[in-house]
Amino acid sequence: MYKERVRALPQNGSSPTLEEVAKLAGVSRATASRVFTASPKVSPRAKRAVERAAEKLRYVPNRAARTLVTGRTDSIGLVIPEPTAFLFGDPFFPRLVRGISEVLSRRLVQLVLLMPQSAGDETRLEGYLSAGHVDGVLMVSLHGNDPLPDRLHERGTLVVLGGRPGASSAVSYVDVDNVGGARSAVEHLIAMGRRRIATITGPLDMGAGVDRLQGYHDALVKAGLNGDASMHQPGDFGQESGAAAMQALLDRHPDLDAVFCASDVMAAGALDTLRRQRKRVPQDIAVVGFDDSTIATSTAPTLSSVRQPIEEMGREMARLLLAGLDSGTAGGKRVILVTELVVRASSGKGVRE
Repeated sequence: MYKERVRALPQNGSSPTLEEVAKLAGVSRATASRVFTASPKVSPRAKRAVERAAEKLRYVPNRAARTLVTGRTDSIGLVIPEPTAFLFGDPFFPRLVRGISEVLSRRLVQLVLLMPQSAGDETRLEGYLSAGHVDGVLMVSLHGNDPLPDRLHERGTLVVLGGRPGASSAVSYVDVDNVGGARSAVEHLIAMGRRRIATITGPLDMGAGVDRLQGYHDALVKAGLNGDASMHQPGDFGQESGAAAMQALLDRHPDLDAVFCASDVMAAGALDTLRRQRKRVPQDIAVVGFDDSTIATSTAPTLSSVRQPIEEMGREMARLLLAGLDSGTAGGKRVILVTELVVRASSGKGVRE
């Protein structure tokens, strides 16, 4: 019934019409229209056929007309309150956006990137997001008790977070097992014979920073090893902070034999410092990062790292938001994705050679 037909793109330079999409998909105009207004009265097979036809013809629905029918803008806001240089310098964010876009593009939904840089920006952003310019909001990399997600939620805007919010928040979120991932990294270092293990934490006003520090401590306590505050140094997930934190740890503990870094970017900075200090990795000091980003395979030596499914995190955030928009549910969903330790040269050998 919905077998796709072979057809060339329009030759007259005009934009393809809904009628042409319906004809290519082998459905009625009404069925094609229901696909673009997100009507539940369309079979999955018909929906796929229409979407394939629209992609083939490069059909762009009339957004203004659809908004009048559905009350939707077909736009989702992605809020990342980080400095621009940091945003585009960390491989985490492009991978997350890739996952989000993969899901939204199938629904012909536009992603709008918003990067507030100050409290004043957030105030203006709250008004923009609450005024119906987008259908829902994805937020990631929040610091402290940022009130924006809960304020939007209270005003009826559907919000899904990437990362764990405060305990009292009713907003849905997707996160990875940061505690378990960090614990597995430190348990690996212990199993390799390391006993003086430091950590470079992420920002401790973020759930990921707090949880990865917790996993580090859990592993040390279980093994009966020292994990006092002098053995950890905070960073901001950036490379320069990793380098500075590594130097501070060496100054306090020149005899340390391992370090767990809460991100690959900080681990790369730590490796730079160890190289300058003529410390051999892993013979003198073993290093493990977190993310398993492209950085992990480009450092020398290659970096052991906790793999988190970043693209899947983005996909799941988008799925949760779209499901909430379709069902009218307000929030309260929690999704935790598993992590996996990937062992490479930076930690894969014994204490001394």
